[in-house]
Amino acid sequence: MSGKVYLIGAGPGDPELMTLKAARALGRVDVILVDELVNRGCLAHARSDAKVIEVGKRGGCTSTPQAFIEKLLVQYAKQGMTVARLKGGDPFVFGRGGEELQALLAAGIEVEVIPGVTAGLGAPAALGIPVTHRGVARGVTFVTGHTTEGNVPDWNALVRSGTTLVVYMGLRNLEEIVSSLQEAGMSPQTPACIIENGTLKTQRQRIATLGTLTAAGFQGPAIIVVGEVVRFASRKENSFQRKAA
Repeated sequence: MSGKVYLIGAGPGDPELMTLKAARALGRVDVILVDELVNRGCLAHARSDAKVIEVGKRGGCTSTPQAFIEKLLVQYAKQGMTVARLKGGDPFVFGRGGEELQALLAAGIEVEVIPGVTAGLGAPAALGIPVTHRGVARGVTFVTGHTTEGNVPDWNALVRSGTTLVVYMGLRNLEEIVSSLQEAGMSPQTPACIIENGTLKTQRQRIATLGTLTAAGFQGPAIIVVGEVVRFASRKENSFQRKAA
C-alpha cells in the first residue's frame, strides 16, 4: 500500500513558530526531506529513527533539482512510508508546494498540506511592522525578486496598487528592483527595509528609504519590505518617527 506525504511549512525561522500540527506530524513520519532554510531545531519533533534527507535550496548555490525531490517523495510513499516535505515558511508561498502537490496527486499518493507562517508576514511582525495597517496600507502584495529574463513583475501595476510590497529572494537584484520601482513612479522617500534571518537571534535589519536602501553587508536569506508601514518598525535602526495609531 502507498504511504502518505505531508507538505509542511516550518515557519519563518524560529522553530517555536512552527505550528503544533506540524510538530505532531513530524513525530509520525519515517522520512523527512528538509530544505536548507529550515531551522534544524524543528527536527527535535521528529522520531529518533526517522531518515532525514537534505534537499537544500538557497539562492546563489547549487540546489537539488525539483524533479528529483518530487521523485523521492513518490518513491518513498510508494514503499508504504509516511513522508514529510519540510520547508521554510509556508509550502505554498514561493515554496513549490503546489508543484509537489500536483506531482503526488498524479502519482496517486495521499497528501496533506500543513501551512506555516510565511516569512513575508513573520519577519516584518517580529520587527514591529504590520504589513497592513488601517489608514496606511490597504493591502499587501508578495512578489519574487528572483526572476528569469523576460519574466519580471509588473512594477508599474504594483506601484499603482498602493499596497505594501514584500519582496522574496530580492537581495541580489535589489539595485534593479529599487530602480524599477522609482521608474514606475514610487517616491525615493518611501520607507523600505531589509530583514535578514527574520525571527532568529541572528536577525539583522536595515531600515532606510527606497532611494537609500542597499544590500551591502547582507547575504540572506532576507526579505525586502517597501511601504509606509515600515515607519512602525520598533528597532533602534529606525530613522523615522513612529506615527500615532
